[in-house]
Amino acid sequence: MTETSVPTGGPARDRAAQPWLGAVLRAELTKIRTVRSTVWTLLPTFVVGVGMSLLAGLSFGSRPPERTAGFDPLFPAFYGLTLGQLALVVFGVLVMASEYSSGTIRATLVAVPRRGRCYAGKVLGTALLASAVAVPTVLVGFFVAQAALGRYGVGLGADGAVTAVIGGCLHLVLLCLFALGVAAMLRSPVRALAVLLPVFFLGSQGLGNIPGLRTVTQYLPDQTSWVILHLAGPQDEGRWVRDYGPWTGIGILVLWTAASLLGGYLVLRRRDA
Repeated sequence: MTETSVPTGGPARDRAAQPWLGAVLRAELTKIRTVRSTVWTLLPTFVVGVGMSLLAGLSFGSRPPERTAGFDPLFPAFYGLTLGQLALVVFGVLVMASEYSSGTIRATLVAVPRRGRCYAGKVLGTALLASAVAVPTVLVGFFVAQAALGRYGVGLGADGAVTAVIGGCLHLVLLCLFALGVAAMLRSPVRALAVLLPVFFLGSQGLGNIPGLRTVTQYLPDQTSWVILHLAGPQDEGRWVRDYGPWTGIGILVLWTAASLLGGYLVLRRRDA
């Protein structure tokens, strides 16, 4: 009597051997924690974000009452994010593109051959760490700025304060993920940063302040959250008004981020490491 041989390989076994998303996420978090240069890019987000908000609060708080007409006390609370966000952009780029520059992306794809699962682990890991930095940065920056404003300061109960805090956290996390998607498409930290940093610098610190160009720059990824963050100027004045409201601006940033992450996934899926 002959024994029937049972195949030991095949697609079913290959699928069973694939690591679950939870294991991929843990592996990505471990990789990020153990790369000092990547982790240390998170610290400037807090230091710069809170420090700039403190300086802005002190500047506005020292003004005489006659110079504070129409002053928005929420403006200095989130002003530091315009520079602090750049560190999170660098972090998002390094999480993805550093594996291409070092060649470790090959080992990563050998360990997790299903590229969608591998990419999802990177996105989730980056989002978790970005959130862990964004929340304290926004909250501490808010309270520090209000304390520095002195008699002009307000609390979280002020009109629009809670909405602005939530928007600030979403702004930082979404920008970080947007940068990760760009890095996945360009597959190089140098190329990704060469594209992202000039756009963000010119948008928030340069071209975005020119009225004639604001109709275009207001839709750049780093600009769309300015209404909810009270950085765009009084929306009841024609020279400052944007073509969208606070949550619509966040929605535009979500679309930017989704398009970037989708583009990064398609490049990762279709191109060799």
